[in-house]
Amino acid sequence: MSRSDGKKRVLAVSSGGGHWVQLRRVVPAFDGHAVTYVTVNPSYRADVPDHRLLVVRDATQWDKLDMIVLGLQMLWVVLRVRPDVVMSTGAAPGCLAIILGRLFGARTIWLDSIANVETLSMSGRLVRRFAGLWLTQWSHLAEDEGPAYAGRVF
Repeated sequence: MSRSDGKKRVLAVSSGGGHWVQLRRVVPAFDGHAVTYVTVNPSYRADVPDHRLLVVRDATQWDKLDMIVLGLQMLWVVLRVRPDVVMSTGAAPGCLAIILGRLFGARTIWLDSIANVETLSMSGRLVRRFAGLWLTQWSHLAEDEGPAYAGRVF
């Protein structure tokens, strides 16, 4: 549910590096709403000084303990923020945020990384059942039953 001032609570989630850069490039679409950022690098706070930024553990599929910790952190974030919308450019933190956000009733948007030129990311394939809007940044990867193409973010 939205806040009484009509603003949506948006949870914008990404891991580091290019995922963060791409997220920052699309989040202006949420101007006028209450955006909370979640990422793995505390130094990114400088990029979003007027917004809340929460830092979670970075994890990969090969780090089972880190994935468990990350999963618990993302559960806490979703319960704490109660987002109306969860948007992610990947990878593990965003994947978990999309799944948990959907389970708690948020609208979800997954934007697959522009780095995935030949195939969709593993995270993107995993979250497709949970993403209300599933996007690829490469037109040749768009499918009728798969992600849509609506342009690229450079």
